[in-house]
Amino acid sequence: MKRLLIAASMLTLYAGSSYAADLQTMMDDPNQWVIQTGDYKNQRYSELDQINKDNVKDLQVAWTFSTGVLRGHEGSPLVVGDVMYVHTPFPNIVYALDLKNDGKIIWKYEPKQDPNVIPVMCCDTVNRGVAYADGKIILHQADTTVVALDAKTGDVVWSVVNGDPSKGETNTATVMPVKDKVIVGISGGEFGVRGSVTAYSLKDGKKIWRAYSMGPDSDILVDPEKTTVLGKPVGKDSGLNTWEGDQWKIGGGTTWGWYSYDAEENLIYYGTGNPSTWNPTQRPGDNRWSMTIMARDADTGVARWFYQMTPHDEWDYDGINEMILTEQKIDGKDRKLLTHFDRNGFGYTLDRVTGELLVAEKYDPAVNWATEVVMDKNSDQYGRPQVVAKYSTEQNGEDVNSTGICPAALGSKDQQPASYSPKTELFYVPTNHVCMDYEPFHVAYTAGQPYVGATLSMYPAPDSHGGMGNFIAWDNTEGKIKWSIPEQFSVWSGALATAGDVVFYGTLEGYLKAVDSTTGKELYKFKTPSGIIGNVMTYSQGGKQYVAVLSGVGGWAGIGLAAGLTNPNDGLGAVGGYAALSDYTALGGQLTVFSLPN
Repeated sequence: MKRLLIAASMLTLYAGSSYAADLQTMMDDPNQWVIQTGDYKNQRYSELDQINKDNVKDLQVAWTFSTGVLRGHEGSPLVVGDVMYVHTPFPNIVYALDLKNDGKIIWKYEPKQDPNVIPVMCCDTVNRGVAYADGKIILHQADTTVVALDAKTGDVVWSVVNGDPSKGETNTATVMPVKDKVIVGISGGEFGVRGSVTAYSLKDGKKIWRAYSMGPDSDILVDPEKTTVLGKPVGKDSGLNTWEGDQWKIGGGTTWGWYSYDAEENLIYYGTGNPSTWNPTQRPGDNRWSMTIMARDADTGVARWFYQMTPHDEWDYDGINEMILTEQKIDGKDRKLLTHFDRNGFGYTLDRVTGELLVAEKYDPAVNWATEVVMDKNSDQYGRPQVVAKYSTEQNGEDVNSTGICPAALGSKDQQPASYSPKTELFYVPTNHVCMDYEPFHVAYTAGQPYVGATLSMYPAPDSHGGMGNFIAWDNTEGKIKWSIPEQFSVWSGALATAGDVVFYGTLEGYLKAVDSTTGKELYKFKTPSGIIGNVMTYSQGGKQYVAVLSGVGGWAGIGLAAGLTNPNDGLGAVGGYAALSDYTALGGQLTVFSLPN
């Protein structure tokens, strides 16, 4: 029996190694784009340079494709060989398009989901896209069904249900294939969902491990003596003892953001979201491990280290934004780094092997809720933000409106991913330049019902350029902005950096823009049919480079347009803040592909 177990274990190992090698080879090929982030490092950088800073001004539309769906289009298409895979928001249709035959539809997958999932989804019915691995296209639907489709035919190979929408569990995120597993998260922090990350078998969808964000050590998969936070053991019951009673069971910390992976360390990295409820007086304590960067072993899910950015969150500063992995010199040493632009307005640089905090600086000068993050390792405040009492949302108890808080709940940056260029060693970051008023109130928990407990209003940061966004270049070793481009509205599109010394991003009005990666000078812009909240990607086919982006206004910033809302406080405060957006764009769902003229 023991020999059989060893043999089975070795087969699994080899299978996982084979999957990993095949996928890594495909990710290393700049002609393809096989997972949403481009590669495991989340750099969103392409070695393609046919389109460069000298000729990008000549870009023109090569072709377009209507998705047939309105609402917000986040994420990007994939390109695997000569096939492009395009996804939509709810109902999460997937198209396979033949790039060698004028984009002819090879197959279409349209899941039959209960429309009752729509009102349970916070902040629009977005989906951040599919991933490819082992001849399969992996989709995580809004209703939490994870589906593996045959990449050639669209047939369902396997499916598994990851959550329960009747309890508020939904999905908006992509998935990340790692070796023989598919890593998936869960949405629903505004419904009192307890966040988790789950690994399923890439072969057949069987659950391999699940790690919760809070709860007993056995649930959150920690070793109290070996799992660390800022170099110290987390200790026993770390996921329980900063919660009052059983509040952790409905504690939030959902995992609807981006994932990255270091194959050498065999660690996956991701962030957790807000604690439930938004009323901080109802959940005293640090509320671990919400708002936390987590590093976990890909095979077992056991955590190596945690770092909580916003203990006892009072502002909905979810920590789910992407973790970008680089190898750089800092303080004279070559280190493996993780850079994270948090909703709370601080840009963090950590040693991704040890979890040591190296840099924590504001990447928007408007940020005022905290003065700094303490960097003195000898201080009992090490790693903690220093909250300004005036901008605390529980400074005077419940039902008091705290005004002028910067950033707003949607953060100095939400999920829209930044990019990194190894050529410039700069990060290119789409940001929100938005502040808010925040009034908490008491709310009772009922499964499947909103569990928010706050009323918000949002507006542009005062004493600034008057707009609601910037697109910035950031030095992660110095913690400094190198250049900044003001935008009228938040930049809700994911960025793309290329070896052609060009950085691309989209705007909520609908412009695709190209700028010089060194100076930020605008080199090109084109207005697509609808506001862009999708992520720019690039590929080549037939020896020609293309740039593609999904249009379709929506998401949190565009929820007023997407859902037809008019009350300024609806959309968790975003409707009033972005009311002027309707003067510039309308709903749509289109892929636009660009290339240089022949």
